[in-house]
Amino acid sequence: MTALTGTRVMASSYDDLVERVLAGGVGPDPRTQRIAVAFTTRQAVRHEGRGSGYRNEVLSLRLAEAVGSCAVEPGELPDGAVEDCVGADVARLLAHELPPVRVAALDAYLMHALPHGPTNGAQPCPLPAGTSLEKSRARAKAVVELIDAAPGATVLVVGVVNSLLEATRARGLAYIPCDLKGGTTEWGEPVRTDALAELERCDVVLASGMTLGNGSFEPLRRHAQHHGTPLVMFAQTGSAVLPCLIGSGVSAVCAEPYPFFWLDGGPGTIFRYGGAR
Repeated sequence: MTALTGTRVMASSYDDLVERVLAGGVGPDPRTQRIAVAFTTRQAVRHEGRGSGYRNEVLSLRLAEAVGSCAVEPGELPDGAVEDCVGADVARLLAHELPPVRVAALDAYLMHALPHGPTNGAQPCPLPAGTSLEKSRARAKAVVELIDAAPGATVLVVGVVNSLLEATRARGLAYIPCDLKGGTTEWGEPVRTDALAELERCDVVLASGMTLGNGSFEPLRRHAQHHGTPLVMFAQTGSAVLPCLIGSGVSAVCAEPYPFFWLDGGPGTIFRYGGAR
């Protein structure tokens, strides 16, 4: 079932949220809402003073004034996927064969129907202007402030971002880094690849919205709901999707809609829902 708190939808699962949207219970009929612009954003980065870098690729869809996004592994998105989205209605894209398209379409629709802001339960959090590393650390601090845990607790970090690990450690929290890519962190710590196998060892889960697109989100949500484990999401992917799942396994969300902090050196805004703070 779904419920409304203010104007923010509270869904019992990701699939429940999609069904509610398709039924017209969240906003305008998705069959009448067409994507005007579709694009990908690619970046490669190595922050000054860091020994390693990373790459990002994000699919974004524009619906009226709103942009919805889903990150993908670089090179994963097939040729033609972007063109396939342009002019398509949201309902059709919610049934698309590619999970990132489905997630980006849902995110765009919810950004349009339920934009981030106090009316819909979000607390704006300013990010100062600065270098890419300065902005990364400012975002990480804002994310980690949502974790409701005492020093010494163990956090399973799903989707390794070195600034988040740094900020988690500064809170006096232990962490288990986990990412499908594996490898090591900036400090040489091994990165686990199976998040579900690590859940029993942690007190809190801090996970990337990218889990929506790769299929690992719902198992994390169900575990958190069943065991009462706090689940904090940091979301460029699905920033408007995940707040609808607070209370159904998700404890808090740091939502970062497009354009993301790494695209611009000027000031920006992220939005926080729930959590400790």
